[in-house]
Amino acid sequence: MTLKLSVLDGSLAICRLEPSAEIPTWVLSQSFYTLSRTAEEISVVCPEAAVPDGITCERGWRGLKVAGPLDFSLTGVLAAIAAPLAQAKISIFALSTFDTDYVLVKTEKLELAITALEGAGHKVYRTGEKT
Repeated sequence: MTLKLSVLDGSLAICRLEPSAEIPTWVLSQSFYTLSRTAEEISVVCPEAAVPDGITCERGWRGLKVAGPLDFSLTGVLAAIAAPLAQAKISIFALSTFDTDYVLVKTEKLELAITALEGAGHKVYRTGEKT
Protein backbone atom coordinates (compact mmCIF):
# COMPACT_ATOMS: atom_id res chain seq x y z
CA MET A 1 0.00 0.00 0.00
CA THR A 2 1.41 3.35 -1.06
CA LEU A 3 0.04 6.40 0.74
CA LYS A 4 0.25 10.16 0.21
CA LEU A 5 0.79 12.18 3.37
CA SER A 6 1.16 15.89 3.96
CA VAL A 7 2.94 17.63 6.83
CA LEU A 8 0.62 19.91 8.80
CA ASP A 9 1.75 23.45 9.55
CA GLY A 10 2.81 24.25 13.08
CA SER A 11 3.50 22.45 16.31
CA LEU A 12 0.75 20.54 18.12
CA ALA A 13 0.14 19.67 21.75
CA ILE A 14 -1.60 16.65 23.23
CA CYS A 15 -3.45 17.74 26.37
CA ARG A 16 -5.21 15.94 29.20
CA LEU A 17 -8.22 17.40 30.97
CA GLU A 18 -10.29 15.93 33.77
CA PRO A 19 -13.27 13.90 32.49
CA SER A 20 -15.73 16.28 34.15
CA ALA A 21 -14.17 19.40 32.60
CA GLU A 22 -16.09 21.67 30.26
CA ILE A 23 -14.62 21.84 26.76
CA PRO A 24 -12.59 25.07 26.96
CA THR A 25 -13.07 27.89 24.49
CA TRP A 26 -9.34 27.91 23.70
CA VAL A 27 -9.94 24.54 22.05
CA LEU A 28 -13.11 25.41 20.18
CA SER A 29 -11.61 28.53 18.60
CA GLN A 30 -8.90 26.55 16.76
CA SER A 31 -9.03 25.64 13.07
CA PHE A 32 -7.59 22.18 13.88
CA TYR A 33 -8.42 20.23 16.99
CA THR A 34 -9.67 16.85 18.02
CA LEU A 35 -10.94 15.68 21.37
CA SER A 36 -11.89 12.40 22.96
CA ARG A 37 -13.80 11.97 26.20
CA THR A 38 -13.68 8.78 28.24
CA ALA A 39 -14.61 8.01 31.83
CA GLU A 40 -10.97 8.66 32.79
CA GLU A 41 -10.03 11.80 30.82
CA ILE A 42 -10.57 14.24 28.00
CA SER A 43 -7.74 14.25 25.47
CA VAL A 44 -7.29 17.28 23.23
CA VAL A 45 -4.95 17.72 20.29
CA CYS A 46 -4.62 21.31 19.10
CA PRO A 47 -2.03 23.90 18.11
CA GLU A 48 0.59 24.21 20.81
CA ALA A 49 0.33 28.01 20.87
CA ALA A 50 -3.33 27.79 21.94
CA VAL A 51 -2.68 25.86 25.15
CA PRO A 52 -2.65 28.11 28.22
CA ASP A 53 -0.19 27.68 31.06
CA GLY A 54 -1.21 25.17 33.69
CA ILE A 55 -2.74 22.62 31.33
CA THR A 56 -1.29 19.10 31.48
CA CYS A 57 0.09 18.50 28.03
CA GLU A 58 2.85 17.07 25.90
CA ARG A 59 4.12 19.73 23.52
CA GLY A 60 6.26 19.56 20.40
CA TRP A 61 4.36 17.26 18.01
CA ARG A 62 4.05 17.56 14.23
CA GLY A 63 1.19 16.12 12.24
CA LEU A 64 1.19 14.02 9.10
CA LYS A 65 -2.18 13.78 7.33
CA VAL A 66 -3.04 10.84 5.09
CA ALA A 67 -4.63 12.01 1.83
CA GLY A 68 -8.27 11.07 1.94
CA PRO A 69 -11.06 10.45 2.08
CA LEU A 70 -10.29 6.85 2.94
CA ASP A 71 -12.85 4.13 2.39
CA PHE A 72 -13.89 2.36 5.59
CA SER A 73 -13.20 -1.01 3.93
CA LEU A 74 -9.46 -0.23 3.62
CA THR A 75 -7.28 -2.24 5.97
CA GLY A 76 -3.73 -1.67 7.10
CA VAL A 77 -3.51 2.11 6.59
CA LEU A 78 -2.15 2.87 10.05
CA ALA A 79 -0.03 -0.29 9.99
CA ALA A 80 1.57 0.86 6.72
CA ILE A 81 2.61 4.08 8.49
CA ALA A 82 3.35 2.73 11.96
CA ALA A 83 5.57 -0.16 10.83
CA PRO A 84 8.32 1.89 9.13
CA LEU A 85 8.19 4.45 11.94
CA ALA A 86 8.50 1.73 14.58
CA GLN A 87 11.43 0.26 12.68
CA ALA A 88 13.05 3.72 12.78
CA LYS A 89 12.29 3.85 16.54
CA ILE A 90 9.88 6.78 16.18
CA SER A 91 6.90 6.82 18.52
CA ILE A 92 3.57 8.03 17.18
CA PHE A 93 0.24 9.37 18.34
CA ALA A 94 -2.47 8.32 15.87
CA LEU A 95 -5.80 10.05 15.20
CA SER A 96 -8.62 9.12 12.91
CA THR A 97 -11.51 11.15 11.54
CA PHE A 98 -14.40 10.12 9.33
CA ASP A 99 -12.38 10.91 6.19
CA THR A 100 -8.76 10.13 7.02
CA ASP A 101 -6.00 9.34 9.49
CA TYR A 102 -3.34 11.53 11.09
CA VAL A 103 -0.08 10.48 12.68
CA LEU A 104 1.79 12.77 15.07
CA VAL A 105 5.53 12.50 15.65
CA LYS A 106 7.78 14.55 17.88
CA THR A 107 9.15 17.63 16.10
CA GLU A 108 12.75 16.50 16.45
CA LYS A 109 11.87 13.21 14.70
CA LEU A 110 9.92 14.73 11.78
CA GLU A 111 12.69 14.56 9.16
CA LEU A 112 13.63 11.03 10.22
CA ALA A 113 9.94 10.07 10.01
CA ILE A 114 9.65 11.50 6.50
CA THR A 115 12.77 9.58 5.45
CA ALA A 116 11.39 6.34 6.93
CA LEU A 117 7.99 6.80 5.29
CA GLU A 118 9.48 7.64 1.91
CA GLY A 119 11.82 4.66 2.28
CA ALA A 120 8.70 2.50 2.70
CA GLY A 121 7.34 3.81 -0.60
CA HIS A 122 5.01 6.53 0.65
CA LYS A 123 5.02 10.10 -0.70
CA VAL A 124 5.28 12.86 1.90
CA TYR A 125 4.47 16.43 0.89
CA ARG A 126 5.99 19.20 2.95
CA THR A 127 4.31 22.55 3.57
CA GLY A 128 3.67 24.33 0.30
CA GLU A 129 4.04 21.26 -1.93
CA LYS A 130 0.99 20.14 -3.89
CA THR A 131 -0.35 16.63 -3.29
